[in-house]
Amino acid sequence: MPSIRKSLLQLIFSGSFMKRWNDKLRPMELVEVDKQGHKMILAFVLYILNAKKVPEKERNDLAEDIILGGIFDYLYRLVITDIKPPIFYKIKANPAHYYQLTQWVLDQLQPRVQPLGKDFWHKLKEYLTNEDSSLARRILEAAHIFASQWEFGLIKELNRRDEEINEIEENFFNCLKEYTDLVGVPELINDPKAELTRFINLCGQLRFQKRWSQTPRIPETSVLGHMFIVACYAYFFSLAVGACAKRRQNNFFAGLFHDLPELLTRDIISPVKQSVKRIGNLIKEYECKELDRRVFNLLNAGGYKDLVVRLKYYLGIDIGSEFDSTIIVDGEARIVTWEQLQNQYNEDRFDPKDGYLLKVCDNLAAFIEAYTATRNGIVNEQLQQAQWRIRNKYQQSSLIEGVHIGALLADFD
Repeated sequence: MPSIRKSLLQLIFSGSFMKRWNDKLRPMELVEVDKQGHKMILAFVLYILNAKKVPEKERNDLAEDIILGGIFDYLYRLVITDIKPPIFYKIKANPAHYYQLTQWVLDQLQPRVQPLGKDFWHKLKEYLTNEDSSLARRILEAAHIFASQWEFGLIKELNRRDEEINEIEENFFNCLKEYTDLVGVPELINDPKAELTRFINLCGQLRFQKRWSQTPRIPETSVLGHMFIVACYAYFFSLAVGACAKRRQNNFFAGLFHDLPELLTRDIISPVKQSVKRIGNLIKEYECKELDRRVFNLLNAGGYKDLVVRLKYYLGIDIGSEFDSTIIVDGEARIVTWEQLQNQYNEDRFDPKDGYLLKVCDNLAAFIEAYTATRNGIVNEQLQQAQWRIRNKYQQSSLIEGVHIGALLADFD
């Protein structure tokens, strides 16, 4: 049975330290985990648009391949760290050199990811050692290029004296042109006012929104990066509890979008939401109205109804919340318990989404943010209280035998 270890959780979080464009003048720090979050949001959008006419089994397989490919690419990037893209692509162009680099990367990753099981490890090795031109990989490559180009747009004007800037800009444009056969890519390239482009731009702005905004931390983390971290954790825990394929996929994508409403409300901490009896409900009502106005109506106007349907399901807009466990029966969403989801509805045909597990992963990500800041010398009451509260919440808690959250947190001494 796959298991979750402290070292894996910390590895995923370490992208919060990893600087991007660190040889260029930047208006703000750009970090790897934020870029990965933006990339996977776009990969999800391209998946929905390009899988419309694909049979259900193939559609599920495509989603699985996109999620795994995104996680594998991120793990690879975490290990090779500061190798500049031009150097990396030169290495990649030489099969012998690229093989040597990849084998070294796999050696570094093996002790941290092998607890996830032989199947995950074999898929990781296969993905990193065998290039292909599958739809999943092409979607990920297009999303990667666009997310990097979006970042480049933030720094371009500040670096006009840099001799590389024009070359970088031209390279992005030429690379994206290779993916114009994918539904959605032409709009992203050619029409900044298109509804799809505006939605992706909105999501990108979540990198500007810092979590724990009134609490000094090292590193600071953004809402966008946090969403990606929670998505990865949700997928790993899905493996650990034996979730079916559709449940794993829904958990990843629900994690990836669970804080989307913070585009509209900013990061309102739990004590504020809970301090007044009705304030949590008022915030929820406001979020729903603003999501309708600025996100769902925007996408519906562009003809992206399928995208709206999935986002509403992940966010629990029409039933419960993002942290409720749900299934779909006869075309209608229902709230179920953890036990029902695990024992009765753990099948693709029920389209299950794991709200309880998602909340666990959200709390784990918050715990690691606070724990890491404390380990880096930032000691204050808010960080200490957050760690105590989460430890206490899960002290006696386990999802299933072998996945004990309290024991996992105890490893963070």
